[in-house]
Amino acid sequence: MAGNWSSLDTWIVVIGALCAAACALPGCFLVLRKMSMMGDAISHAVLPGLAMAFLITQSRASMAMFLGAAAVGVLTAVFTQWISRAGRVDVGAAMGIVFTTLFAVGLILIARVADAKHVDLDPGCVLYGAVELAPLDIVDLGGWEAPRAAVVLAAVLIVNLVVIAALFKEFRLSAFDPGLSDTLGFSSQVMHYLLMVMVAVTTVASFEAVGSIIVIAMLIAPPATALLVTRRLVPMMTMALMAAILAAALGHYLALTVPGWFGFETTTSSGMMAAAAGLLFLLAWLLSPSEGILVKWLRSKPAPFSAGE
Repeated sequence: MAGNWSSLDTWIVVIGALCAAACALPGCFLVLRKMSMMGDAISHAVLPGLAMAFLITQSRASMAMFLGAAAVGVLTAVFTQWISRAGRVDVGAAMGIVFTTLFAVGLILIARVADAKHVDLDPGCVLYGAVELAPLDIVDLGGWEAPRAAVVLAAVLIVNLVVIAALFKEFRLSAFDPGLSDTLGFSSQVMHYLLMVMVAVTTVASFEAVGSIIVIAMLIAPPATALLVTRRLVPMMTMALMAAILAAALGHYLALTVPGWFGFETTTSSGMMAAAAGLLFLLAWLLSPSEGILVKWLRSKPAPFSAGE
């Protein structure tokens, strides 16, 4: 129950919020580039990269997993564009072909590796995560103890912030006008693949703690929510971060309280965080001052006649 809130619950929210914020930053540029499904594709397609990294290194070391995921993330984007252009296939169809194929290959490899090597490399962990257990894996940082997932995700968030801040002009220009970006010497293709690497690394950093469900949700839902409220990039990114953090906190609270209404004890926090992100998007879709469906409907209603008219 929510009344029994503990430090464990606080860490669950912190880990979820760090993951959500780290996803929301590159997610803003995915939404602006009209590539929202690319985040979904990469989050599924990096599985073969994880499996191959383990096969090569015989270890679940984070750096090997990062490199494997980043490589396959870039390959996903390359294959998608190649199939779309060379085969004259719709981008959405090409994306579906690439990520479903790589996802299936990744599941097969992970299942085979786990059976053959007898290691804890579980497809379920990749898909659903275990954010409730993440605070139990503690690391010592010079006398200060913190969950490993929080440290990793905080590092990824900082890296994403630094990369976007350092290349903000290039990211913005390539998102809104790739042709002008190329003309001015900022390769839109390079920025595109850098964005894909950021998405891939953020995804794999989040897998073990929260699974792919929250990654997919947080890459798209908070930026889409922010875009309904503002059309300016910096405010959009700020609001996306706020929506992502709020979704994490609200999601865990709802995971503790809502099941009790129906006679259950609890439910998965990562799934409820994703649902909370969708709820925030729904509210923005209805109530946004400029784009809200309900607001537009109220404005379209004719004003009542007064008695003096």
